[in-house]
Amino acid sequence: MTSILRRRALLTGAAAGLLAPRATRAAAEVPVGAIRWDAWQVPGSAETRAVERSLSPPEYRARLPFFAELAPDGTPHIDGGRQEVMDREIALARRAGLGFFAFVAYPEGSAMGRGLDLFLASRAREGFRFCLVCELRNWGTAERPAAILRRHAALMRHPDHLRLGGRPVYFLGFITPELVEQRWGGIDGLAAQVRSFRAGAREEAGADPLLVLMVRRSLAGLARRLGADALGAYTHADGEARGASYAALAALAEARWREQAATGLRVLPTAMAGWDRRPRVANPVPWEAWQRPGAGLDRHYLPGSAEEIAAHVARCRDWAARSPASAGACLVYAWNENDEGGWLVPTLPFDDARIEALARRLSRGTP
Repeated sequence: MTSILRRRALLTGAAAGLLAPRATRAAAEVPVGAIRWDAWQVPGSAETRAVERSLSPPEYRARLPFFAELAPDGTPHIDGGRQEVMDREIALARRAGLGFFAFVAYPEGSAMGRGLDLFLASRAREGFRFCLVCELRNWGTAERPAAILRRHAALMRHPDHLRLGGRPVYFLGFITPELVEQRWGGIDGLAAQVRSFRAGAREEAGADPLLVLMVRRSLAGLARRLGADALGAYTHADGEARGASYAALAALAEARWREQAATGLRVLPTAMAGWDRRPRVANPVPWEAWQRPGAGLDRHYLPGSAEEIAAHVARCRDWAARSPASAGACLVYAWNENDEGGWLVPTLPFDDARIEALARRLSRGTP
């Protein structure tokens, strides 16, 4: 009985340590990163063709990235798969005050993984951090865990992998109870795989990953059962918003940081650069088979000014610096989700207003 009580005391103490309030820090010490969803690094691929199509109508061409080209008839061609493009993007992100990219990860060899490959090959990269955002479906199944798990564990030992408190940061998202049941036979099955993933990462990187689950507050119980370290989000938006202001989107995101913190879990907050997926509504992409052309075209948020976006990102960094629930960093949706309405990357011909506004805001100690 004494040994049981001692073990319980140790576990209780460990849990208390995880939930203990963090000391506040200077905002400038909090790393700010941006999500990268790289769909235009392999010209001619299904993904690049789909994004070119969604951004081809005249009303959406202002969202094209700075490295896009327009044919005489206005048809866009996007080739982000050149090293010089990635090198310049890294330089622009540094200029904005960002400290890392969070790459949406795909199996090795996928066209969607070309951006990460270019980043890792960049000579301009040194000291600029990266981490991974993985969709649960890419983890495989209980019977056949995906090879991607071993690769991600190995990447955590990279000298430029983002670490917080010495722990490599890893985002796991797009989780639904239905997927957990179908692929893993329930939460216990997935929890076992999480433990196996942690063990592999400790062996490869010498540290336990800081696992951030990108889920809504309603799934906080699932996050606890999986042994997650923090809550996060890929996006914050109200799917019923009809031409709502950017200020409303920013306020919604900021309210959700507080709601996540109220669960008692740590939070790595996400700021929103925008949300307007009308290009994909008008010209559906193949991976969104559920989208009917034109259905929901009225649902979107109005774009924010460069200054509004920068102020919201600065408030996110400030929240991450001061909140006792903070995991110690903050994230922006997104660097290059241009056809969904969230981007920081300069747009064609070369509009870097968002970069410059962020540079001014993030160079200050407070918003």
